[in-house]
Amino acid sequence: MAGLLVAVFWAILVSFLAVVLVRLAQTLKAATKLVTGVTEQAVPLLGEASATVRSAQTQLDRVDAIASDVQEVTSNASALSSTVSTTFGGPLVKVAAFGYGVRRALGRKEPGSQETRDAGNVVVGRTVPAARRGGRKRRRG
Repeated sequence: MAGLLVAVFWAILVSFLAVVLVRLAQTLKAATKLVTGVTEQAVPLLGEASATVRSAQTQLDRVDAIASDVQEVTSNASALSSTVSTTFGGPLVKVAAFGYGVRRALGRKEPGSQETRDAGNVVVGRTVPAARRGGRKRRRG
């Protein structure tokens, strides 16, 4: 009787393990199908991504070339500006100073006028202190 009980128990155990193995086989088949599907979709996507990266690299190379050209143009414009400033700046200042002197000389009035009296007090590069401007102020009190 004990042998029969062990045999039945053993049959139940084997059938339970058979069901578990069948389910495990089905799960492995589904996982294999899933991995195959993902692989079939991922390979073309990786190819497209690689082509996109190559295209982006080409565009970046073009932008880099444009940026270097802009930098060269900027340095050329700066050099041109300093050359023009050096070439025309000094003579223009001299012409302006000469014109001012001629205007001042032609615009002088007779020796006793206010303008000729004030002309002797001007010192280039200096300012008159505030206390001397406009004469003495009277206090009201």
